[in-house]
Amino acid sequence: NSNYFTLGPVSYIYNLLRSYNNNNNPILFFLPQKTAMPTTLSTIGFLLLFLLLSHEGGFTGAADAEENLRATDLHTHRHRRHHGHRRPRGEEFEYSAVSCRAYSASLDEFGAVGDGVTSNTAAFRDAVSQLSRFADYGGSLLFVPAGRWLTGSFNLTSHFTLFLHRDAVILASQEESDYEVIEPLPSYGRGRDTDGGRFISLLFGSNLTDVVITGENGTIDGQGEPWWGKFKRGELKYTRPYLVEIMHSDSIQISNLTFLNSPSWHIHPVYSSNIVIQGLTILAPVTVPNTDGINPDSCTNTKIEDCYIVSGDDCIAVKSGWDQYGINYGMPTKQLLIRRLTCISPDSAVIALGSEMSGGIEDVRAEDIVAINSESGIRIKTAIGRGGFVKDVYVRGMTMSTMKYVFWMTGSYGSHPDDHYDPNALPVIQNINYQDMVAENVTMPAQLAGISGDQFTGICISNVTITLSKKPKKVLWNCTDVSGYTSGVTPEPCQLLPEKQPGTIVPCNFPEAPIPIEEVKLQRCYSRRRNM
Repeated sequence: NSNYFTLGPVSYIYNLLRSYNNNNNPILFFLPQKTAMPTTLSTIGFLLLFLLLSHEGGFTGAADAEENLRATDLHTHRHRRHHGHRRPRGEEFEYSAVSCRAYSASLDEFGAVGDGVTSNTAAFRDAVSQLSRFADYGGSLLFVPAGRWLTGSFNLTSHFTLFLHRDAVILASQEESDYEVIEPLPSYGRGRDTDGGRFISLLFGSNLTDVVITGENGTIDGQGEPWWGKFKRGELKYTRPYLVEIMHSDSIQISNLTFLNSPSWHIHPVYSSNIVIQGLTILAPVTVPNTDGINPDSCTNTKIEDCYIVSGDDCIAVKSGWDQYGINYGMPTKQLLIRRLTCISPDSAVIALGSEMSGGIEDVRAEDIVAINSESGIRIKTAIGRGGFVKDVYVRGMTMSTMKYVFWMTGSYGSHPDDHYDPNALPVIQNINYQDMVAENVTMPAQLAGISGDQFTGICISNVTITLSKKPKKVLWNCTDVSGYTSGVTPEPCQLLPEKQPGTIVPCNFPEAPIPIEEVKLQRCYSRRRNM
């Protein structure tokens, strides 16, 4: 080969040479005769390869090779090599991620005990702290093996993957003392449950880059029942914790996991960008409020796909701040794609926009949505004092069964963080598009109520067929302070949304260009779980 290459850090070699894991055959390397590397760099590179490939018993990731080179490697790994015994090679596994990792460690190497009783908060925190040292060397992965791992809150780090075995269950502590009290979000001005601070989330991160939370459909269980009772009885001084909150961060992936019974919201990315959420199962009792599934909040460029959610509140709630605090913070949620979602939410919405939307919501696209036994399909919630906007919303390909409402917009959602909101701050709701929908067993097709003197405008509803329940409402379409048009919709809509070109289905105007997150492709990554 007359070409030349530059040897990067050892951290990249594992994925390039991972086939070496499967056997002990020698690998012969031909160094190019023509090279632009100085002799010294060539020699160093050759030595690095030699050390890596001559490692006894193969390797379990670049961290093993690096142990021969770095005196500062993880002490727990050295402990597993005592008395010169050959390190167990374990079983290789693969996964899909935005970024692959060069280093890996298993939670039980940090003293964790997966009996469902022992607290592992210190072990999780120590593991993340130790692995954070490899952020600049290809990143790191923390493997959570089979077991029931009780823990309080712990922080994530950059260039980091948390990976759960299929039989791994992370159990959230039910003790308030295991959750630090942190400041309210600046775009909210207070906690959602109470004035003042809020309990930090179970998994938390701020100002991070490149974070992956994934697995083989392992489980994160919020064990929220005691929190629900305390909230209902008014016994909490601070807002309940979420299961996952990542804020002020970029490049986030949450995938292939099951989340259960959060004390409050399950997944809350906030003030962040470039987010992929896919393949999640989220389950909470349908009788417990505020257990929202996924709440993108003041986020840009987000994709939510292939999720199944059962909730006592909105399956997905799109947010951007509350009244004057959200207006002042001024960070909208925009470029949001939701597709292939299945939702059951008897008392709330499949997809809600608001009510905390004071920073603005725009360019929301949803398609291939299945709603079962839910209160409403798409709901826009706002109020006088919210300010902000909800605009450029595009929803199509939705199938609904057993619904109270198909379409619901309300301009009087009413709750405020305090009495200092501006009554002249009126929301702008415009360019809302619904197309290609089928719904059956529906009590009321639409409840559309704008704000007097502040109409919701530019509404398009096209090619929608709604079959009523045995006992529907007498008024099927209740419309006030809204404007727009319909086309090919049954039963017949209200007069404020007249038929456009009767006899011909006129589609709504959907954008053709994709949003940037659609161009993000996941890589196939490889790592190794150790035989314990």
